[in-house]
Formats: sequence, C-alpha cells, structure tokens
Amino acid sequence: MDARAQLARSQDVAAKAAKVLNKRVQTTQEKFTQRVNEAKSNYAIDPFAAAAAAMNPASWYGYAVDATQRSVLFWHTLWQRGNNFIEHTAEGLKPVLHFEYETVLDGRSFDRPVNYALLRITPPAGVTVDPSLRPYLIIDPRAGHGPGIGGFKDDSQVGVALRAGHPVYFVIFFRDPEPGQTLLDVCHAEQLFVKKVRELHPDSAKPALIGNCQGGWAAMMLAASDPEDTGPIVINGAPMSYWGGAWTEGEGDNPMRYAGGMLGGSWLASLTADMGNGKFDGAHLVQNFENLNPANSLWDKFYHVFDKADTEPPRFLEFERWWGGYYLMNREEIEWITRNLFVGNKLWGGDVKSSSGNAFDLRAIRSPIVLFASMGDNITPPQQAFNWVADVYGSTEEIKASGQVIVGLLHENVGHLGIFVSGKVAKKEHAQIVSVLKTIEGLPPGLYGMNVMETRGPGGETEYEVEFREHRLEDITARLNRFQRIDEKAFEAVAEVSDFNQRAYELFGRPLVQAMSNDGTAQLLRAFHPLRFQNWSVSRFNPWLSWLAPAEQAVKANRQALDENDPARRAEHFGAEMISASLDYYRGIRDAMTEAAFFTVYGNLYARDHAAEPAAQTNAADRKIDPLELPVVRDALAAIEEGGYVEALARAAFLLKREGEPLPLSRLELKQELVSDYAEYLPGLPPYEWRRIRGEQELIARYEPDRAVETLSTLLRDHADRERLLTLLDKLMADKRVQDTSPTTEQLAMLERIRKVLAGNAPKAGKAEKAEKAEKTRRPATAGRA
Repeated sequence: MDARAQLARSQDVAAKAAKVLNKRVQTTQEKFTQRVNEAKSNYAIDPFAAAAAAMNPASWYGYAVDATQRSVLFWHTLWQRGNNFIEHTAEGLKPVLHFEYETVLDGRSFDRPVNYALLRITPPAGVTVDPSLRPYLIIDPRAGHGPGIGGFKDDSQVGVALRAGHPVYFVIFFRDPEPGQTLLDVCHAEQLFVKKVRELHPDSAKPALIGNCQGGWAAMMLAASDPEDTGPIVINGAPMSYWGGAWTEGEGDNPMRYAGGMLGGSWLASLTADMGNGKFDGAHLVQNFENLNPANSLWDKFYHVFDKADTEPPRFLEFERWWGGYYLMNREEIEWITRNLFVGNKLWGGDVKSSSGNAFDLRAIRSPIVLFASMGDNITPPQQAFNWVADVYGSTEEIKASGQVIVGLLHENVGHLGIFVSGKVAKKEHAQIVSVLKTIEGLPPGLYGMNVMETRGPGGETEYEVEFREHRLEDITARLNRFQRIDEKAFEAVAEVSDFNQRAYELFGRPLVQAMSNDGTAQLLRAFHPLRFQNWSVSRFNPWLSWLAPAEQAVKANRQALDENDPARRAEHFGAEMISASLDYYRGIRDAMTEAAFFTVYGNLYARDHAAEPAAQTNAADRKIDPLELPVVRDALAAIEEGGYVEALARAAFLLKREGEPLPLSRLELKQELVSDYAEYLPGLPPYEWRRIRGEQELIARYEPDRAVETLSTLLRDHADRERLLTLLDKLMADKRVQDTSPTTEQLAMLERIRKVLAGNAPKAGKAEKAEKAEKTRRPATAGRA
C-alpha cells in the first residue's frame, strides 16, 4: 500500500472512531442527565418541610446523632473486614464454601504436583443424595480470587444440585502454586479428578462439568482432551472468544477487551510476575475488575453499608471474605493464559497444545454443551461466550454432522458475578439446568435456545417452565455481531504487537528485573498492594482503631436511627446518588476514550498490513452461502443410499418431527419415556454416535427430502428390518401418549408416505451385509451411561 492509500485508510479509521466516540459521549451524557432527573424525582423534598427542618435545631441534632452512629458502625464493619482478612490469610485462605466437605484427592501429591484438590460435598441435614444419579463436578475460576463462589451459600450451584439428589464434587485450589506447575499440569490433574469421580460412581451417568468464568474454558479444555470420561458441560459466563464484543454506535460495551492492547500486550503480566519473584499476584486481576466499575468500587458498596449500617454488614462481610482473598499463579501460568487466551485468543483455533502435544480440539467434545451468558455482563459479554461456536463449527450443518448439541441460555441483565452468586439466578436458571440436563442429552444435534419462563402454581408459589427452540448458527452470530466481527480484526494487530513487546521485554527487561527481585521484595509488594492495604490497615493491626469495638457496642446499646423519609436523610440519598452518577459519567467518558484510542491505533496498524482484508471480510459476510456447497452436506447426500436400520430410523425420526415449533420440556420428557418403553426397537448405540448419525440423516432429509423418503427401502433391504421399523411406527401411533400430542396433518401425511414406500419390494441383502447389520443392531445399550 502506497503512502496516499495508507493516509486515506488512516483517515477512514479515524472518522469511524470519532463517530463512535461522539455517540458514546452523547449516550453517557444522556444517562447522566437521566440519573440526575430520577434522583430529583425520587428524593424530592417539600420546600416548606425542608425550611422547617433547617430552622429546627432538633432536626439537625437528630441527623448528626444518626450519621455519627452510622459512621461508627460503618468503620467497625470495615474493621471487622480487616480482621477477617487477617484471619483468613493466616488460615491459608480456605475455600469459602458454605457446605461441609471432605478431600478426595490432593493434587499436591501427584507425580506432577499442582495446587488443586478434589472435594466431595457433604449433604446438609435433611438433604438425601442418590449415588446412582449423575455426579456434578464444579470448577470455580482462578482469576485472582479463591474457590468456593459456586457454593458459598445455600442457594447456589452446589445447593440446587444437592437438593436435586445429585452427588456434588468441587475442584478447589490453594493460595500458592506448586513450583513449576503449568496450566497443562492443572488440566492433567483435573482429568484424574474426573476419572476418580467416575470410579466412585460406576453405575451412574458420566459426571457433568460446571465451569464458572475461567473455570469454563478449563472445563472445555478438560472435555476436549478426555472426551470419553466427561458428561454434559455447563459453562457460565465463560470467556471463550476473548476478542468478541460488538463495536456498535449505541451503548458503550465491554471495555475489558481493550485492556490488553492499551497495555501493550502480555509483557506487563510477565513483568509483574518477575517482580513477584516468579509469582503473579492475583490481586492485580481483581484490581482490573474493580476498575471496570469505579462507582461501585469507590462509593456505592461502601455507602450502602453506611446507609444500612444496622442490617447490611453481615452480607457485606460474607461477600468480602471471598472478594478479599487473593491467590497467586506461577509465571508460566499467567504467561500461558495471557499469550494463548487473553491476547492470543488461540483456544478455539486449535493452536493450544495439551501436555501430550496434541491440540485442544473443541470438536472432539462429544457431550452436549450449555452456554449461560448475560446481556448485562461487561466482563464476559455474550459474544465472548458464543462466538467460538462459529469459529469451531462454521455452520449449522457442521454442528449437525458432528452430532453436537449446543444449548444457549441468555439472561437479560444480571452482571458477571450475579451469574454465579445470585440466589435468584441459582433458584431459576441453575436449578432448571440441573433438572433438564438429562433431557438435553436426548435433543437431536443442533443449536438451541433455552427459555426459562416463570409461572404461578395453584397455591401462588413460583414455578418454572422450560422450552427449547432450535436456531441456525448463522442467525445467532449475525444477531450478536452486528458488524460481522470486523471489529475483531484490530485484535490481530494487538497479538502481533504483544509478541514483539514480549520478546523485547524478555531480552532487555527480564534479566534486570529478576536480578532485583527476591522473596522479601515480592512479599513487600504483595502486602502493600492497594487492595490488601485497604484491608489490613483498618484492622487490629492498626492500634489507633482499638476504640472501634467498644464504640460499636455503645452505639448499638443507644441507637437513635432517623426515619428514612426525614428531609436530611433524603438530602443525603440525593447527594450519594449524585456522587455515584458522576463516577459513572467518568467511567463512560473514560471507556469511550479508551475505545477510540484502541481502534485509532490498532485499526491503523491492521489496515497497513492487511490492506484488502476488511473489504473482503465484509463481502464474505454479505454473501449468502448455499448449504449445498458445504462439504458436510455434499458428503451426506453422497451417502444417501448407504446404511441400514439405524440410518433409516434416524432419517424417519427427522421426517416425522414437528418443524418450526418450540420444544417444551414436557414433550422432551415424553420422548425419554418412549425411548425407554420401546428400547427393543432402538439401536443400542452410545448417545454421541446416535446423535452423529441423526445429524447426517437430517442433512439428507432436509436438502433431498423426496430422495430421502424414496431410498428408505434401499436402507431397509432386509425384510426383518423393514417390519421392525413399521412395527415401531404402528406402536407409537397407537400409544395414547403420542395421540395426546395431536400429530399434525404434515406428520400424518409423511407417515403414510413412509408406509407406502416400505410396503414395496426391496432387494434382499447379502449374507455378509445381513451379518453386519445384525451386529450393529445387537450392540449393548449404553445410552443411559452418557
């Protein structure tokens, strides 16, 4: 590209960035104005009452006493937080699990030691667990905090699984990593954990893996490297595609994805680990989360304690016990994460190798996958949770041909932490996932949306109904990525710059930093990290605060709380809301400027080295691809006359399904009952193999429906196979449960057509072919062990 073309491209990039920046600023200003107006409305004070209160010394005295007492209670709460921090640290930062547990395996004793362990959760009193039911294995994120958030209260992922009767296991990690441990060592240890759970429950279905946030991609790596031992996978708020997050002209979105580029890539994580004498302090990751929402980090959560000083401290202290526990990583671990995931975004592309040297191929996963994300999550937006599906499979037809079932569950507004810690989410979404996981395994291959609807029972109690609706991958990708993911191209430039900076640091910076670092300096840096300092500086370590405990007792003995509607209290609320709104305004402007700077810098870098690619990408996105051109469809159609009873049954199942309707849970549960009652007519195949065949036959029946029906007689050359299928169809149509579902006119017409085709003559199969088909039919039934 010559200088003139480069200048034109640079001007184009700058114009687009400026346009989005202007929109972002305008949106931020509108939000601030709206909050100011709402605050004026919510905390309006009658001018006469305000004047009377201002002139009444008793009113000022009453507010002064109340505010002073709340201040004592507030600072005593922070003092308790600091004391809890000290005690929790002295204990080695134990998991914050609400439930009792026993250690099953300790990874520190493995041949390749890691600071991970497998726990078995002990059911609380009144809860009975059935060891024959599918066990659940929950993996919490190692993103700066400690483990236990998936079960830190009764209404949690652990709680809902226990109440459903399932054995629950929990993967925890300790504060300090083992010397030399890597992420691949951790993945190997988790494989051993899964094998141990299977060994403890030999008669149950394969364990379900529940991965929270970064525990989600850990679960996916585990399932990809050991697909034979893992059951269904549920990943909650898991950032699988780190570059994702639509760059739109509307609401500001997902500022965290720009952090790697604005910091110059992965080198800063290496520098921080070297300054920690080979250990990376997880408090830095937590600080990144704090910076995302300065209004909450600096004001809202503290003011809420001050405002509700009589009732809020227990909840605040419970959460802070987890939030204030900071864990460490080895240099090798944080570098692997930043270079392969945060910046490199390599997991879904097959560029990440396992300990055996093989790539983590997500297509190798054979179990259904449930993706739970939220539109209100600015740490893992839906694009980061879902885009990997398009990258791995490419099309709806690829998903079906692979025999994979992927279910998406999207929350409207809950934040990132709310996905794991919200009691409402646990009782609604997580509880329903547990209840339908077995049913999900019976879905035909494809991409589904899961909808949880809230209803009222006969006694007024809250009940939930679940339905599934099939979608095309192309439609979902277009809906989530309104710019066809062109905005992700700039991140390729980030990866290149990051590699350059990383190498430069390793050559010129690392030797000097490592020469200056030791255990003493590392411990000093960790102790005086702002997040740790704010905890221990307000604790019993500070002798100037020894008066807080007796002062708190005196306040509680003579508490004089002011009414919430008092003019002074309403004025206080209004002022607090203005401070919060101002900090949100600052955040909006900051994020808008960061986004504009990111695309101005890296958009130009990408455009310089990849001049023609953005236009080509746009054209490719606009072009409608004919499914018949896809290799998987061509291969399936080429095999339209190949197969036997299994293929004919799978094809007939698709030909007779209802098209374009949601699948209520009741219908799927009926299907499970019918599968059990008519098992003698069904092939004894593993579920994954059946789904793969089902997907291939669906492609045939969808794109060549007439030939698909006509060639059924070719598949069923053996008269016994033909009679077997017809008998099954007759029995199903005579079953009252099927009749109650009111088969449609189209289904009845297709059934009659299939009968007519199979009533004709068909060539007899040879002896060898008969023997092969009989052997396939006699395979042991292992569907229940998936």
